[in-house]
Amino acid sequence: MPDTFFEDVRSLHLFSKMSADNFADLMRAAYVQNFPPQIELISEGDPSDFLHVVLSGEVDLFARWNNRETSLATLRPVSTFILAATIRDAPYLMSARTLEKSRIALIPSQDVRAVFDTDGDFARAIVAELALAYRSVVKTQKDLKLRSSLERLANCLLRQQTRVDGAEEFTLPYEKRRLASLLGMTPENLSRAFKGLQPYGVRVAGSQITIADRKDLESLAKPSPLIDDFLV
Repeated sequence: MPDTFFEDVRSLHLFSKMSADNFADLMRAAYVQNFPPQIELISEGDPSDFLHVVLSGEVDLFARWNNRETSLATLRPVSTFILAATIRDAPYLMSARTLEKSRIALIPSQDVRAVFDTDGDFARAIVAELALAYRSVVKTQKDLKLRSSLERLANCLLRQQTRVDGAEEFTLPYEKRRLASLLGMTPENLSRAFKGLQPYGVRVAGSQITIADRKDLESLAKPSPLIDDFLV
């Protein structure tokens, strides 16, 4: 891997506290590759040969079953995937593809496991990362199982508004078909849900969203930090 990318990888919480020698050993066999949009990087069921680090671009994690497909998460720089499969030396449970031109670092999984056994700071960082991922999965399950489609969309819009510092108007971060998949809905249900939010001051024009009265929307959504705050 070129030295110019070391700093980006090193800045991740996963690698920031490990010893310099162990980090150098980990990066020795790593390499960086550029991928065009819509390239499948890994396929569910394949062996986890590499830990991937998104250095630029955008990556979609998704799964297929019985001729159906769903998006599970969207990754942006700088982030890793899929750590659990790497540590367990287990098959990938998800597939991944680029959504735009992306630069990905690939670190051999066997090297990650070797350093895990010898570097305590790295091992603790991995445990913390996996714990955070587990809690995120629990929150996603609560969102899907405890809320109606209208409530899921309302909370999703409130979270996005928070990310843009409370701006009344903002742009959806995904195309609507992907948003529907991430929320466990069909595109048709998403369209109906947007219409259902109109009485709460939500206006939609293409990918542009306007929330006229956040408190009114919150009265429907009832956001909870135990579901909606991924830092808790």
